Amino acid sequence: MKKWIVLLLLLGTIGIVVFLQMDPPQKRIDKNERYSESVEQFRKDTVLSSKEQEPEILLDGISLKNFGYHIRMSDDMKLLCQERLFADVLGCSILRYSTGEVSIERGNTSILLKKDRTDAVIDGQNVEIETPYQFDKEEQQLYLPVKSLMTAMGYSVDVSYPDGTLNLKEVVVSDPLPARYDMREKNRVTPVRDQGKYGTCWAFASLGALETTLMPYEENIYSTDHMSLNNSYRLALSAGGEHTMSIAYLAAWQGPVYEEQDPYGDGETVDGLSAVKHLEEAIVINERDDEIIKSAIYRYGGVETSLYLEMEYSGDDSRYFNNSNAAYYYSGTESPNHDVVVVGWDDNYPRTNFSVQPEKDGAYICKNSWGEEFGDKGYFYVSYEDKNLCGQSIVYTRLEDADNYQYIYQSDLLGWVGELGFGKEEAYFANCYVPERDEELAAVSFYATGPRTVFSVYYVPEVNGTADLSKREFLVSGETRYAGYYTVRIPEPPALNRGQKYAVEVQVMTPGSKRPIAVEYAADERSKSADISDGEGYISLYGEVWNSAEESGCNVCLKAFTNERKEEKTDAGEESAGEE
Repeated sequence: MKKWIVLLLLLGTIGIVVFLQMDPPQKRIDKNERYSESVEQFRKDTVLSSKEQEPEILLDGISLKNFGYHIRMSDDMKLLCQERLFADVLGCSILRYSTGEVSIERGNTSILLKKDRTDAVIDGQNVEIETPYQFDKEEQQLYLPVKSLMTAMGYSVDVSYPDGTLNLKEVVVSDPLPARYDMREKNRVTPVRDQGKYGTCWAFASLGALETTLMPYEENIYSTDHMSLNNSYRLALSAGGEHTMSIAYLAAWQGPVYEEQDPYGDGETVDGLSAVKHLEEAIVINERDDEIIKSAIYRYGGVETSLYLEMEYSGDDSRYFNNSNAAYYYSGTESPNHDVVVVGWDDNYPRTNFSVQPEKDGAYICKNSWGEEFGDKGYFYVSYEDKNLCGQSIVYTRLEDADNYQYIYQSDLLGWVGELGFGKEEAYFANCYVPERDEELAAVSFYATGPRTVFSVYYVPEVNGTADLSKREFLVSGETRYAGYYTVRIPEPPALNRGQKYAVEVQVMTPGSKRPIAVEYAADERSKSADISDGEGYISLYGEVWNSAEESGCNVCLKAFTNERKEEKTDAGEESAGEE
């Protein structure tokens, strides 16, 4: 009996040991029938939350909030950012093609994206990226996948959801600009034109630069005849012009129109044409800085600028022009007398190619308006050491379809003629307008008279006297990198009632300026057509005491853009057109 007991104990011990050495039984958790639905709802809520509360973008810990770059999250919860950030901050050249392909270049890095595809070509290699790019038609902006593209360009991407930040840091330092760049090779220029006997080089340079803004995705030839004869300066074709006239014409929606609508050379123009595009932004670079000029060409398009040409037309001789090499270098003291478009550069262009030799190699590639018989099929090389080239440069950075806003309210048809202020860097300025229907305020535009201008935009719903101008309501704020013309969209457009006078206000702080407000007035013979009877503008130092701009002999450069008020839905689901 004892033997059996011992045997049973021994078998039991062995069983326990074996049991302990066995894998534990696997527990099974069955998914609830609403599991997939819950996951999908969580994903949608996360995406929705990301749209309502965008992460703050930091560059090596420094906030870029003032510049208004937007981030969004794709349906598969991947971060995308506006192409503006890639261009402005990283210095990328971004080209869209009608095929849906997008080319991105930065220094020696090249990326090719395809529409609705997650396979990309990065530096010649097929690479999988996290999500396809998106295109926002309302913003006219590409949204590009952040992580894979930033990483390819040598940046680290650190997303902190608790802090609500996206921090970018350059970990592989490289020059964003190549040693040579030619827009002709990228299909970013329109054909060379011939101004003939007229003094219209300024219009050809302005529109030649403007035409590059949308290329290669869209190629248009705009009418120089219309710009020359339908602007508010009312000058003869032989009188010449400058970029302030061009920007004013474009900003006022007087143009551009297509060349075929108003052909050049007959000395006449076609009245009653409507602008086929709307200018939203043009930057003005007021000093010669080769890195800034090159970067602007690379990122945005052709640069309109001036130089002194000793020749008056194609075929003329000059000791400063080497006709065989189409190379020009002026080292004298004459002021600029001719406008061209800078479309590229070559750091290694030999100094020996010039008749009068500069000290160093390097040249800009310029498009002229003297026909293809001039220079290198209409182009020529200008030495980096030229005394006048790019002393002031204009770049048209945002051009949109003519349906972006329905209505424009303005009183500054001559644009930025001069400046006004109180001897300080900051000031307020306002314009009053009366809507012709029930509308909403979609955007405002104004000039930044200097770089690094910080601004805030306000509006006053009802103005019955100057005391009401202090009852402003905040709309949006931001900062500009350069002087120039800017259109600022209103994130939540306020309602405007038909016939009720309202005001738009802007507060600016322009470092180093004593007169930061751009105004229109009759400053000289060229601007004598200024009409200040069409405006009701005001200026103020602190936004409390307001002075009439018209009593000072000028109009404030501040436009308002509106759309018809959208029909609202009542709680019962019925349509309501809003109050009259």
